[in-house]
Amino acid sequence: MANPACSFIWYELMTPEPAGSKRFYDAVVAGWTIEAQPFGEMNYRLISRSDGGNSGGVLRLTEEMQRHGARPCWLGYLGVPDVDAAVARVEEDGGRTLMPGRDIRGVGRIAMVTDPDGAPFYLMTPTPPAGRPDMESDVFSVDRPQHVRWNELQASNQDRAVAFYTQHFGWRQEGAMEMGDFGSYRFLYQGETMIGAIMPRTPQASQAAWTFYIGVDDIDRAADAARAGGGTILHGPNEIPGGEYSLTAVDPQGAVFGLIGPRQ
Repeated sequence: MANPACSFIWYELMTPEPAGSKRFYDAVVAGWTIEAQPFGEMNYRLISRSDGGNSGGVLRLTEEMQRHGARPCWLGYLGVPDVDAAVARVEEDGGRTLMPGRDIRGVGRIAMVTDPDGAPFYLMTPTPPAGRPDMESDVFSVDRPQHVRWNELQASNQDRAVAFYTQHFGWRQEGAMEMGDFGSYRFLYQGETMIGAIMPRTPQASQAAWTFYIGVDDIDRAADAARAGGGTILHGPNEIPGGEYSLTAVDPQGAVFGLIGPRQ
């Protein structure tokens, strides 16, 4: 694909109850439709947008996966030119491999790793669709609803996290917002695009992890739908620079996510 190297090119919800996740997210993110029926041997469902594109996928967590420590969560995929070489570099710098590189027919080669702090993410070399070698992923957008709009890492050691992601993925850390005794909210750029931030891990967080903020049409409508669907709002909605609002929440199956949108 033609996205800049090391972009977020896909997002995935891992959940033991895909049907429950469909009811929840279809209501919270107006315009999303999670497929009712899975496809393929991995029991996978696509998340479609109202414009005909996709925002990611839903993978069912089996009992065996959960016995091996997998828990409901959202994970991001970083596109790399060579998955196995990227895995080796991550391991050399203190990360771990959770799932070795594997080929998925018609999709590409993927692996799951952690950064040195334990935050998990995927690495992927995608296979472009036939006849479309320069096709780009559009799952991330800085300003469009139904896309992930912000990528936020809670890190136990911000300096180490900044060094890791800037070294291995070519990102740039520039600027910060001070949060008093809590520390700094340090912004991440890919090229000239601000894609997210690294913040200190909160006492409530069980481990270092990424949180992905999904764009919605109306933050209050989405918050009400999340509560009505059995989710729990952790923080917000809070006004953010630019006049929109964000919140973080937990879905009914236990996956943490964020929302960003205007107040209508």
